[in-house]
Amino acid sequence: MKQPAKKSFSPTKKATLPKSLPATTSTTKWIVIAVAALFVLSIGVFWHYRAGILYYLRSAQNPNSVLHKDNRKYDIRNVEIMSSHAGQIFGIDISQYQGDIRWNEVNTINDQFPIDFIFIRATMGEKSVDKKYKVNWRKAASRAKLRGAYHYYRPNENSIQQANNFVKVVQLKPGDLPPVLDIEDRPRDRDMEKLRLGLKRWLQLVENHYGIKPIIYSGDSYYKDFLEKEFSDYTIWIANYNFFVEEIHDTWNFWQFSERGTVRGIDEYVDLNIFNGDIEALEKLAIPYK
Repeated sequence: MKQPAKKSFSPTKKATLPKSLPATTSTTKWIVIAVAALFVLSIGVFWHYRAGILYYLRSAQNPNSVLHKDNRKYDIRNVEIMSSHAGQIFGIDISQYQGDIRWNEVNTINDQFPIDFIFIRATMGEKSVDKKYKVNWRKAASRAKLRGAYHYYRPNENSIQQANNFVKVVQLKPGDLPPVLDIEDRPRDRDMEKLRLGLKRWLQLVENHYGIKPIIYSGDSYYKDFLEKEFSDYTIWIANYNFFVEEIHDTWNFWQFSERGTVRGIDEYVDLNIFNGDIEALEKLAIPYK
């Protein structure tokens, strides 16, 4: 039987694997660099926010912790900011929105930072009075070194009547902090120049009544855009919750850095504040003893 003819094989080129090696090596190198950079970044973030992270880890294991489960990232930031302002003192501001406060428990922020001052909302506009003002004002005296009262200014209402509303409700005494004018909104039916005129009337009437220059509270942008040029000689309390703002500015006397603070004895979130000085400096700001 005839043998089948053998297949002839033409020589083929061998696979040139080495040519792909440089690309693989380059990719591996960049992966290693990326992982290393991510590791270094993680270490840096942990170190920068170490106080807040350690607080969170301790609180998560403590069944009696006041840490809000849905507020963890805010608590971490709050603790970090307060830890980095060891030379300053801290306080809170409250209103009827904090509900019924268990004042015997109110001592510290995040079970760690002493509360040295408390601002309490007293009045709003021409006629309104905070529902919890009287009880909060009375009980705050025993829980903090200093207390103060503030008026929420309604820009579309009469400034003189608003001032009268405040002085009728609020009785300050030596050792209390100066009265506070809280201005946050733009008017609907008047221009900003008329608003500033109304603010000046309120400030002057209240200063004449208590014998001390009031404090102005406002948001950072609002103050820069509408108030700074004409009210820079007042004690300024600025609200700025920007995550990337981590230090109190030199021009801010008070900084409200969070609206989601955690305080034992208060079930709702609390505004947190830093005073740009120590307790002696804050006492000098208060109404003097005669």
